[in-house]
Amino acid sequence: MFKSFFSLLFISITITGWSQKVGLVLSGGAAKGIAHVGVLKALEENEIPIDYIVGTSMGGIVGGCYAAGMSPAQIEEIVLSKDFLNWVNGRTEEGQSYYYFKNDDTPSFIRLNLSLDSTFSVLFNTSIANDLSLNFALAEKFAQPSAIAKNNFDNLFVPLRVMASDIFTQTEVILSQGALSDALRATQTVPLFYNPIRIEGKYLFDGGVYNNFPIDVAERVFKPDVIIGSNVSSKVYDEYPYGQDDKLISRSLLYMFLDKSDPSQVPASGVYIQPNINRFTSFDFAKARALIDSGYAQTVRQMPEIKSKIATRRTCEAVAEARNQFNNKTPAFFVDKIQPEGFNKNQQRYINHLFKETKPSLSFSEVKNGFYRLTSDDYFNNLHPSFNYDTTGKNFNLKLSRRPQNNFQVNFGGVIATRNISNIFLGLNYYYFNRSLTHAEANFYTGDFYKSALLKARIDLPSKGHLYLEPQATFNKWDFFASKDLVVKNFSPTVLNRIDRKIGLNIGIPVGNTYKLVLEGSYINNRDQYTNNDVLVSSDTLDILNLRGGRFGLSFSSNTLNRKQYSSEGKRFTFSFDFFDLNETLEPGNTSFQSQPLKINHNFFRAKISLEQYFSKGVYSTGYFFEGVASNQNPFSCYSGSVINAPAFFPIQDSRTILLENFRSYNYLAGGVRNVFRLKKSLDFRLEGYLFKPFETLKEGPDQSTLLEQNIPDIYFAATAAFVLHSSVGPVSLSLNYYDDKENQLGVLLHVGFLLFNKTSLE
Repeated sequence: MFKSFFSLLFISITITGWSQKVGLVLSGGAAKGIAHVGVLKALEENEIPIDYIVGTSMGGIVGGCYAAGMSPAQIEEIVLSKDFLNWVNGRTEEGQSYYYFKNDDTPSFIRLNLSLDSTFSVLFNTSIANDLSLNFALAEKFAQPSAIAKNNFDNLFVPLRVMASDIFTQTEVILSQGALSDALRATQTVPLFYNPIRIEGKYLFDGGVYNNFPIDVAERVFKPDVIIGSNVSSKVYDEYPYGQDDKLISRSLLYMFLDKSDPSQVPASGVYIQPNINRFTSFDFAKARALIDSGYAQTVRQMPEIKSKIATRRTCEAVAEARNQFNNKTPAFFVDKIQPEGFNKNQQRYINHLFKETKPSLSFSEVKNGFYRLTSDDYFNNLHPSFNYDTTGKNFNLKLSRRPQNNFQVNFGGVIATRNISNIFLGLNYYYFNRSLTHAEANFYTGDFYKSALLKARIDLPSKGHLYLEPQATFNKWDFFASKDLVVKNFSPTVLNRIDRKIGLNIGIPVGNTYKLVLEGSYINNRDQYTNNDVLVSSDTLDILNLRGGRFGLSFSSNTLNRKQYSSEGKRFTFSFDFFDLNETLEPGNTSFQSQPLKINHNFFRAKISLEQYFSKGVYSTGYFFEGVASNQNPFSCYSGSVINAPAFFPIQDSRTILLENFRSYNYLAGGVRNVFRLKKSLDFRLEGYLFKPFETLKEGPDQSTLLEQNIPDIYFAATAAFVLHSSVGPVSLSLNYYDDKENQLGVLLHVGFLLFNKTSLE
């Protein structure tokens, strides 16, 4: 009898204790979901088994990493990496920026991405965040685990369910099969933040929309003995959050799209874990270390409760061995085919050329380079990548799914300044894609000081060894006399009105990943109107200098700077060599010593090199800016015309808006040091100083002629001290600027937005 009793007791203990199955549920919560990594870390260290995982949004991604055979330490390494911040912030991975496809910088800060179809119907792309790097990272990390599991989530290292939402039918969707990367990408698609992806023909969104804490799914699907629910959702307000609403209103959009997490869903037999993360926001991805520590600390704090409810133990050694057995099945990462989905044959051929798919199979690094080369062009940055394993060929295929393309873009921007140099910017971009990719662009600036229009069309021809043809026409107009200072009353603007026109053709050729060579031929038609006196009176008539002719040359350039203006990381290099054949025609006004019109031909060569680079050390970056010009250019018919059309050094943000006579020469060397101190996340203090050494100083001679003096001691100094706030509408800069220039020696400038201009015909 006693023997039977102890046998039944042993069986009972085995069933209720040693055979317990544990389900782990991880809620959504954006950046706060990183705390789940700490929860996993504490559970594994304390030998608590994890038999099933159900996750939503960031909880789905963290749970998916664990289910895919990653250890908590490996997941921690990923979320603490710089690459992870690049993925979630929409930045391209380091070393994967292809300058050949980079468009010229403009002052735009708002872009509307539209899809224009053949019936001229317009679809507005509502996504805020760029998901390009994130999509490829997910496809890369989870391709091999998906191959091992044969796209069945029950065959992963830990059986997994991922929550998504169908917003058309307003229902939750439980993902249990398919490409794991697609499921994890879908579960964190917060509406309006990320573009959705199709899974089994449906566009799916963040699982948190309808089930942010899927305890019920774990109970219904896996039927575990014990559920551990880790909740990091901020949306736990049963009543209106008086006193906190001012801080929370900025995140109201996120709350509107996320279902409320209900702690009471966790049964009494389970464990509810809520890390102490009240001090964090849903966007604090940069605080990953502290978030992990919060999840870890709270789980350790509740470990007595967890161990009292879960008698089963699984040693770290046993988990590591099982994980190794799973990962040892990993197939080699070679790609047999690139499969563009939703493209015609001509378009597919274009895409395959960019991957250089000529070998039987491509290595992963070749595929990655090809993907980023393709998506460096704005037209393709809405592609969604997914790797599928071909069990017959024992290799992967890369599927590139076509989401609604951004073939029509409207850009808005401009600048507001305390000098009358403010302007408004509008940019229009249209793409046509078939055998080649044509990008038609028009941009317009309007303001009292500066007006401009640029029309161009870039035609990419990858089948010709990859090059582009770019016909373009540019019109620039500057009224320097209109650039009055709204703060400094004694500011003396220059009497100069410039019209700059150019029409030509560029041919661009990639050189490696970070350089490009551009061959240019263009016709120039410029007009300058100016006075030869320091003061303009109402009776004065201006000199009119017309410049017409051809320009032929080449440029070799690269740019990895982190910002369009006020950079603190990366480098920029440009070398150009040009030949000019120009005819100068002068119609003298009443301030000129000339009484009759003059016509002179100018033939000259010009070489220019420019180099800018930064070295970052934590909150401090130091950099340099170097520039040199060598030419055989001769003076124009008068001193004013010679200065206006001489190469110029523009070291400070407002240098292009002032005619600085001492910083212009046909031959010069210039350079300086840039110091950038990061005071806060988006606030910098910049301290910069420059020297300009002309090898031929332009001096006014008798009868307004131009003298070229080779005076070795002539060195001119420029400096700036500025506070710069990097905002969503561009930089907000308050600067004190100094130039060795009698007319514009000291100035204060406040501007909001990018102070950028189209290139001139002589640049």
